[in-house]
Amino acid sequence: MSTKAERFGPLPSTAVLPEPVYTTNARRSSFVCSPPVKQGDTEWYPPVMIGAAAIGGAIARDCEVYIHRALDIMSRLEPDAYLQYLNGYYREGLRRFGRDWGYADIVTAVLGLSERLKPESYLEIGVRRGRSVCSVASIRPDIDIAMFDMWVTNYAGMDNPGETHVRAELDKFGHKGKREFINGNSHVTLKKYFADNPNAYFDMITVDGDHSNLGAAEDIADVLPRLSIGGCVVFDDTCNPNVAGLSEVWRRMVGDNPRFAAYTYSDVGYGIGFAIRKY
Repeated sequence: MSTKAERFGPLPSTAVLPEPVYTTNARRSSFVCSPPVKQGDTEWYPPVMIGAAAIGGAIARDCEVYIHRALDIMSRLEPDAYLQYLNGYYREGLRRFGRDWGYADIVTAVLGLSERLKPESYLEIGVRRGRSVCSVASIRPDIDIAMFDMWVTNYAGMDNPGETHVRAELDKFGHKGKREFINGNSHVTLKKYFADNPNAYFDMITVDGDHSNLGAAEDIADVLPRLSIGGCVVFDDTCNPNVAGLSEVWRRMVGDNPRFAAYTYSDVGYGIGFAIRKY
């Protein structure tokens, strides 16, 4: 059995990571991709018409706007210790640096991505109390959502009340789309879900579940083939010192992968990465 340091510490360069298995029939995000060409015509460029760097730059440039939106969302959610801390952190950052702060995290990222990519379907691994999924729903109230979590009791020393709580939180934001709650270990439930739904593709996917190096890599490998062309995958904690290997997992599996246009923010906080699938 591997030690905690091996699971959560720096990723060895010799570590073998799982390989995603892609197919040739992935659906295209209709908003992000160029219109399909007529039969017999040549599609000279790949269909994706905006990249992650452009969106990441816009989120950083407009961080003051997104932080105020995040504060509004948090004011409507049932508070816990982390939200109370984050509320103070946001406000102090704005007080000191204003629009020059350039800060990004999972909430500001999914707000900016939802606004610009207009996803119709969303999958999230690691829902907990629903902060990020409610952020998506606040922009896209009609979006269909598949939520994967184990809802571990007393997660990180805080209450983790589960599905009923998340449903009530989503209701606060007028969410009207389909909701699927898939309970259990994502390394089992994701594979079963995709086997049972062979034509399921998602316009946005957030991976924020198992934070061990190989566990996070397995979740990424499971979901990438089911990301739409033009869809975006979001990965949390890219510079969290408590899970030092995740930045390398992200870089090796997505950041350096030519299938994706990737953006990573790691200046302050715990960091966030996201990438748009090009083909």
